[in-house]
Amino acid sequence: MAMSAQDMSREAIAERIKPVAKVRLAGDETAQANGQQAAEGGRSAEQVYNQACAACHTSGVLGAPRKGNADDWTDRLAQGMDVLLEHSINGFNAMPPRGGCMNCTDEEIEAAIEYMIEGL
Repeated sequence: MAMSAQDMSREAIAERIKPVAKVRLAGDETAQANGQQAAEGGRSAEQVYNQACAACHTSGVLGAPRKGNADDWTDRLAQGMDVLLEHSINGFNAMPPRGGCMNCTDEEIEAAIEYMIEGL
């Protein structure tokens, strides 16, 4: 069996062992655009709501409190914003962490909560 000499330089080794693909999670299609928006000052509360929250919080899927519905929010608001934010960031009951918006900042999550409860 013939053996060939391989280049053992750092660059050659790095080239040989580099990943052949990248994993893309659901929702990453917008990651590049969202990354640019974040660099430009972040997304608005309405943008975050429409992107990540509206699917459940418009109709109340699986008990999600509906946007602008005081009855749905009364008990939750009594716990305080810190608890609401913790549940939103870490997930709670059927709600996934960050409402599924894994590239949203804590501030964007909090702004989306405030957007859903404004006027109550």
